[in-house]
Amino acid sequence: MSGVTWSAPLRGTWVIDLDGVIWLTGEPIEGVDRAVASLHRAGVRVLFATNNSAPTRAELHTRLAHCGIVADDADLLSSADVAAEMLPVGSSALVLAEGGVRESLAARGVTIVESGPADAVVVGWTRSFTFDSIALAARTVREGARLIGTNEDPTHPTPHGLLPGSGALLAAVATAAETIPEVAGKPHRPTCDAIRARATDLTLVVGDRPSTDGALARQLGVPFALVLSGVTDAADVPPDPAPDAVAPDLAGLVHTALDRQAR
Repeated sequence: MSGVTWSAPLRGTWVIDLDGVIWLTGEPIEGVDRAVASLHRAGVRVLFATNNSAPTRAELHTRLAHCGIVADDADLLSSADVAAEMLPVGSSALVLAEGGVRESLAARGVTIVESGPADAVVVGWTRSFTFDSIALAARTVREGARLIGTNEDPTHPTPHGLLPGSGALLAAVATAAETIPEVAGKPHRPTCDAIRARATDLTLVVGDRPSTDGALARQLGVPFALVLSGVTDAADVPPDPAPDAVAPDLAGLVHTALDRQAR
């Protein structure tokens, strides 16, 4: 399946993923700057929602700028933000994640501890992942901490192929702790609630992973546009959740939507 198969609505708020849609490890996918600019000119609000919890907000803005895109801070939502919102102000957390999670927790008023006990263990994507860190996280959970994962994506798209994603790291801790984690990111309820709190006129979800972006669209009750610039290729488009539109990339989706509107 290839090409746009449905006319995307040029109104309201589009929820657009970042990794695999806007960039691959920070390098822009061709045409994304023009696509986002065209949406803004058409009066469409773009709310960027990413399951990648690693970047800080400054890093996200820098990466967007590198792609030729300027976004209001209110139009950026990461799984790190959502995970932080799941914890009460004044609580404590052991963190197995990068700077984005630490920044969001600090902004929430959560105290980050380097060893247990803690109210929660928060696991996100990180390269600083060792046997000892798994053991510490699992022990802290066994001692009574909540286990919160920023997301459960099994892989992370790069220009050179797929890397292990946060879900792979979360599974290691959950298995060692013999517990079921709470998950913040797409397509889970905490992110749905966070998106609804930020936009009341949702019209479309755009992403590269049907199991997260497609399932999110279904929960939000809006159509899903799948782009083939990330983890999914044309041969792997699933029947469930079936996308309402399939396009090679965001530029192709927006170009066709604009063309159909002009007819």
